[in-house]
Amino acid sequence: MLNKVHRGLFVILLCAAGACNTASTDEFSGRVIDVLDGDSLIVRGPQRREHEVRLFGIDAPERHQPFADEARRYLETLVLNEPVRVNVVDVDKYDRTVARLYLVTDDTDVNASMIETGHAWVFRRFTGDRTWIALEENAREERIGLWVQSDPTAPWKYRKRSNRRH
Repeated sequence: MLNKVHRGLFVILLCAAGACNTASTDEFSGRVIDVLDGDSLIVRGPQRREHEVRLFGIDAPERHQPFADEARRYLETLVLNEPVRVNVVDVDKYDRTVARLYLVTDDTDVNASMIETGHAWVFRRFTGDRTWIALEENAREERIGLWVQSDPTAPWKYRKRSNRRH
């Protein structure tokens, strides 16, 4: 049986080994140092560790799709070199941090901004957020961003078609 001191040391060792799930791992702050595309970026976080972050619940046009460059540039304008708060939702199969991203300066919800400005779809496979769906519907109705196109192809459909060809 462990006494109080030994139990305390045991907990500290478990946490140091990464076996403890603490609130600090669910959220961290950092600075965006690179934007890869309209829904992925690099954040330099604590201890200068770089995290590849995939924005949760949205899907922006793929590299060879119409409007991909515009989506990447908009995200870059919004977040590059800015301090951000990363609210971790998951880690995907590519070992990317899947997160909601907020600007520290004014608490802007970056994921929602990408939808609202017509630079991304709500990725309904992963979220049914009614607020985001309403933002997307409004962008469609107002023909904002990628919705100026008559019938834009959703990135998940584009990826599925591209995978069939290869």
